[in-house]
Amino acid sequence: MPHPARITRFALALVLGGGLATGLVAQDNDPDPEDLEQAINEEAPIVAFADPGRFVAEDGEALYNSICAGCHMPDGQGAVGAGAYPALAGNPMIEFPEYPVQVVIHGQNAMPAFGGYLDDAQVAAVVNYIRTNLGNSYTEDPATPEMASETR
Repeated sequence: MPHPARITRFALALVLGGGLATGLVAQDNDPDPEDLEQAINEEAPIVAFADPGRFVAEDGEALYNSICAGCHMPDGQGAVGAGAYPALAGNPMIEFPEYPVQVVIHGQNAMPAFGGYLDDAQVAAVVNYIRTNLGNSYTEDPATPEMASETR
């Protein structure tokens, strides 16, 4: 029977984050459910990725850095590794705001939907940031909170 402290903090964060994982990851193969419950209760202060209260920034750059940069990279160049994360820098698909608003709210392929975590103003802010930064200069026809609301 594994000791609760042997449960990884990452796995606990996933579970506490609203069921992003199908189970806990332990260092032993068959953890005792009572030990897992105790470990979760003891580790309650962990703030999980899926906690909607975590995305409180209103600024597009701050939102990009906290949500998007981990996959699309800080410079927007994208990455290939465990998955393929398209470049946002110089991407003609974001010339018009409707497409990135749709993708941010509803997700696409391996990108999760952030519509449940961001309000309409935050969606517009992060879309406008990627459209006017990272080497992009799509300044006409900015995304608006109303556009995000209609897309939901």
